[in-house]
Amino acid sequence: MSCLILRAYLKTTYRGLLDILAGHQALRCALGLEDKLPHFTTLQKFSSRSEVLKIVDVMIETIGRAAGENSFGKGAAAMDATGLETTTASAHFQCRRGGQRRKWVKISTIVLCGSLLPLGLVLDWGPTNDKCQAQVLIAKASRASLPATLYADAGYDAEWVHDQCRLEWGAESVIKAAVHRADGQRGGFWRSAMSEKYLEAKGYGKRWAVESFFSGLKRTMGSMLTSRKPDQLLAESAFRVLAYTLRR
Repeated sequence: MSCLILRAYLKTTYRGLLDILAGHQALRCALGLEDKLPHFTTLQKFSSRSEVLKIVDVMIETIGRAAGENSFGKGAAAMDATGLETTTASAHFQCRRGGQRRKWVKISTIVLCGSLLPLGLVLDWGPTNDKCQAQVLIAKASRASLPATLYADAGYDAEWVHDQCRLEWGAESVIKAAVHRADGQRGGFWRSAMSEKYLEAKGYGKRWAVESFFSGLKRTMGSMLTSRKPDQLLAESAFRVLAYTLRR
């Protein structure tokens, strides 16, 4: 796992990572690889195992729990999703040439607004509605910490999302409401309360914490994945999020 996280952080190949380790004795000692380095196929095969994503979930949960115990991490959390490209062609290039983004890895997470450390992580394929990953994501985050407030944009606007946050997790949900009716009314007990004044009074601007996390993730780790197989794409995305989290 340490080798795979380091590979994601250095944005190199399996062979490239082993070349780096071969030339850095202190780094090999820190990783417990003084005597022998693994073969590059060993790392590749390990990264394709289904247990890898479960290990990443446990590590993210452990980091989130530790961050939540600090006084600056208990106030609020923010939820959102972003995408990592599965091709070296940028979304701007594909749009200019008349193509469309058909598929990308969708990263959904909840981060603490104070420390910008994630409480949970869900990987899926886009495009999908953000609410498709919300139930599992909130359930994962609830095992790590209990912030006072959860902020989210209109992509998560649903009465059941409010119920899960407030009744099951115990966090006050502040989610911008989307207008679906011609008369502008919003159904639901909690949805109807999400007026502009309510959002402003609850400090809705803190939602941008999760955008800051995604911005730092893409600037540091890159927004384009190099793997080709579906399972490897998900694993590479998980390692990038974990590597950036450990860096923070």
